Amino acid sequence: MSPTWYDVLGVERDATPDEVRAAWRRSIADLDPSDRRFRSANEAAEVLLDADRRRAYDATLPAEEPEPAPEPVVVPAPVAPRSDDRPVTDEKTSATGEKSPAGRSGRRLPVLLLAVAGVVTLALVVLAAVVWFRPHVDPDDVGAAQSAAEQAIVPVLSYDYRELDEDAEAARSYLTEDYQEEYTQLFTVISDNAPRTEAVVRAEVIASSVVRTSPDAVEVLLFVNRPTTNKQVTEPVVYRDQVTVTMVRDDDGWLVDRLQTTPAPE
Repeated sequence: MSPTWYDVLGVERDATPDEVRAAWRRSIADLDPSDRRFRSANEAAEVLLDADRRRAYDATLPAEEPEPAPEPVVVPAPVAPRSDDRPVTDEKTSATGEKSPAGRSGRRLPVLLLAVAGVVTLALVVLAAVVWFRPHVDPDDVGAAQSAAEQAIVPVLSYDYRELDEDAEAARSYLTEDYQEEYTQLFTVISDNAPRTEAVVRAEVIASSVVRTSPDAVEVLLFVNRPTTNKQVTEPVVYRDQVTVTMVRDDDGWLVDRLQTTPAPE
């Protein structure tokens, strides 16, 4: 049987959206965006975080089999004491006929503990070396960059043909100077077409996760829905995108320096 989207993220079928979102973030935390597992985790989250798509998907799954009942635990009967009232010991006879007490075998335990302690110490040394040479990124900075990306992507991807100048100005406030130039070129195309088609786009962030970090930049992946209307389509058509945003540190916080949008898998 092929794995389900629940198996891909490692969650139960009754997992809440928050549990699905947390599992998705854990799944892609150490993966490169080009990795097949990265794309599979994104596709699983895209389905399971959308209530309608999840219901339709669940209807295609076979019913879960009940878990087998646990086997009864057999408790051994107590050992009756010896008639001479002496404590029972596990005595072993050597090749010379001499008896050795069981306690002597217990000497192996400290040796085993020392071996385990040595392995643990070596692992800690290796971990310390990795942490030492890894660029330190303050978790608060990473969280701030992720929040800034979620906040910025809404005005950057949204526009209304009746308020194009205001929309462009709002978006530029979230961009670095370098990216403002590229955004202006892209928005010029929108400005030429939106009034004619009467297009209105409202971006909505569904979920986000940090992909990679460096001391001065944080790359954030966002799932974004873009309900869109125009003079021919009055009921919103929802476009689903995966948006990779590179946030860079600025004196006043974090700004968008690069942005790449691809359609989310259906």
